[in-house]
Amino acid sequence: MRFYGMGQAARLLGVSADTVRRWADGERLPTRRDEAGKRQVAGEDLAAFAVAWGAEGAPGGDLGEPRTSARNAFPGIITKVTLGDVAAQVEIQAGPHRLVSLVTREAVEELGLAVGEEAVARVKATSVHVDRR
Repeated sequence: MRFYGMGQAARLLGVSADTVRRWADGERLPTRRDEAGKRQVAGEDLAAFAVAWGAEGAPGGDLGEPRTSARNAFPGIITKVTLGDVAAQVEIQAGPHRLVSLVTREAVEELGLAVGEEAVARVKATSVHVDRR
């Protein structure tokens, strides 16, 4: 059986490691200690928890992320914004992933999207949606 550390479990659930630790401390998420004394979550327990937590309609844990129908979220940093008269191109580096979104200039201005700002690229089908964090 596969086991996950607190950080790995957090990444898979889309929450912070502190949130996973609080769930474990509150006995919502079963854990065990490895040889080094670090807490781990069994893969089957993590999968069951993820399904149950998702069914609760959890509002993005402690990250304050909005619920959305776009399931593939890539939190990252804006690395480039190219403005045209009507359209704009926003590039986000999310870990090893470079995502490019074409949006309106008005959206870039309203959201305050700029190089160095934290953002989340949400990918659905062939579109990339950008949320400012």
